[in-house]
Amino acid sequence: MRRDGTALPALVVLMAAIATCAVVLPLAAILVNVPWGQAVELLTATSSLTALRLSLVTSTISALVCLLLALPLALVLTRTRLPGRSLLRAVVLVPLVLPPVVSGLALLMTVGRRGLFGPLLEAVDVRIVFTTTAVVLAQVFVSLPFTVLTLESALVTAGSEPERLAATLGAGPLTVLRRITLPRLAPAILTGTILAFARSLGEFGATLTVAGSLEGTTRTLPLQIYLARESDTGSAAVLSLLLIIVALGVVLLAYARRSPRAGAAPARAGTR
Repeated sequence: MRRDGTALPALVVLMAAIATCAVVLPLAAILVNVPWGQAVELLTATSSLTALRLSLVTSTISALVCLLLALPLALVLTRTRLPGRSLLRAVVLVPLVLPPVVSGLALLMTVGRRGLFGPLLEAVDVRIVFTTTAVVLAQVFVSLPFTVLTLESALVTAGSEPERLAATLGAGPLTVLRRITLPRLAPAILTGTILAFARSLGEFGATLTVAGSLEGTTRTLPLQIYLARESDTGSAAVLSLLLIIVALGVVLLAYARRSPRAGAAPARAGTR
């Protein structure tokens, strides 16, 4: 058997199979427990459609907000010598490891009636807690780090040599950003935005804490699934399958552009 240096040890393949099972088997368990005879009825129920619509709308808004905030932040973290950059990066990534209820409490203590900005919000007669705005706020809080990481990684990989060359030729910072940096970041911008959407779509704990579960206002699809689980496991399985299908499609869309490139690099290297 010809060896080209890409063969993997059997133990590695075995561990990869175990890792795959750790993810696939729980998802398959949901598939097995779906009551297919009632699936259409459960999916087209008013409460299900309302929750799905709210999830899609708030996740889209959250993904766009994440992009608008993450792009400048990623540029600051990679293109400046700001003191304390490492600390800033660590703080921005903290939501990745926080328990959802802690994220929700943090937001509640920020915009709640007795929170940090509570008196100011009351003075201008603005209420955020238990509104759709709170849902978006929770989703942005937990999704923003994903977009920052994606864009920061792309900026580091791309390097800054083209920007420096353009600057030496007289291009201003805004021109460099618009004509060079952003076009080079386009794939990462798309991926980061889609990942933020996917993470927002599955957000549960922080949303429940800061926004509650009000049908048509704050009850997103994950909250609807949790509510259904209390009374009807089959209904929860159907809604869970719907969320899995949407999330899978979103993730495939985010990474579809990477596969051809990964396969193209070895081919080019072999022709040299």
